[in-house]
Amino acid sequence: MTDILVTGATGFVGGRLVPALIAAGHDLRAMTRRPEEYDGPGTPVGGDVQDQSTLDAALSGVRVAYYLVHSLDADDFEDRDARAAETFGKAAAAAGVHQIVYLGGLGAESAELSAHLRSRREVEGLLGAAGVPVTVLRAGIVVGRGGVSWELTRQLVKNLPAMVVPRWVATRTQPIAVDDVIRYLVGVADEPRALGRVFEIGGPEQLTYLEMLQIASAVTGGHPVPIVKVPVLTPRLSSYWLALVTDVDVTTGRNLIDSMGTEVVVTDRSIEEIVPGDPIRYAEAVRRALEDAEDSG
Repeated sequence: MTDILVTGATGFVGGRLVPALIAAGHDLRAMTRRPEEYDGPGTPVGGDVQDQSTLDAALSGVRVAYYLVHSLDADDFEDRDARAAETFGKAAAAAGVHQIVYLGGLGAESAELSAHLRSRREVEGLLGAAGVPVTVLRAGIVVGRGGVSWELTRQLVKNLPAMVVPRWVATRTQPIAVDDVIRYLVGVADEPRALGRVFEIGGPEQLTYLEMLQIASAVTGGHPVPIVKVPVLTPRLSSYWLALVTDVDVTTGRNLIDSMGTEVVVTDRSIEEIVPGDPIRYAEAVRRALEDAEDSG
């Protein structure tokens, strides 16, 4: 049994990862800023990634630490995430942690990355700067109930009779089901072959954002959504538009949209050497997300 700490234990990914790690036989601590309110599995511990003094007890005796936090809803998210990653990396090194696992973002190194994706890359480096080996899983859009990118897709298809969209709808991406993300995250825990490595993870299909909207519309049983592309629609204007028709806040929407002009596809499948298995197709991932929403509603 491995002693594991999961930060962001109540989030979209963390809330699914905690029970999966416990089912795999690990001893687990779920870190949150309000442990007295935590009612999920595992042992709740208090901690704030912005404050190293709160991390010593949370990380004491931990072998593997999952880093699943970000500040995408803040205007200064790049600075906040950089400080947090550096702080957490130092605390993990001081505690003798053997491995940090981080869920980052896809995007070619040679691409002109958005602020969101640049920040993800910076966090990768800062987490390991104090010497703890970091295992990075880079993903594009994660499809599952509660995921911001998926909720944007679902609500757009559900709420609009037609959509006016910018040119980025033609950008290719490689969506991945949240079930596969959890499978990969569990599979690299305390795995010597994964230490200090970066893996790309994605579903079996490369799709444009337009194709994703069309497939989601078909799976939900709705009418085909007419889509009109316009040559210019800035991230700021797009984010205000999204805030009108979805419940995603303007800052988060703008930061996500700013990344949608960058192609994010898998070019290296080496993760399958460590965690074998066939990833779920996009349409099936959509069906599972919809069923999950119905079961929870």
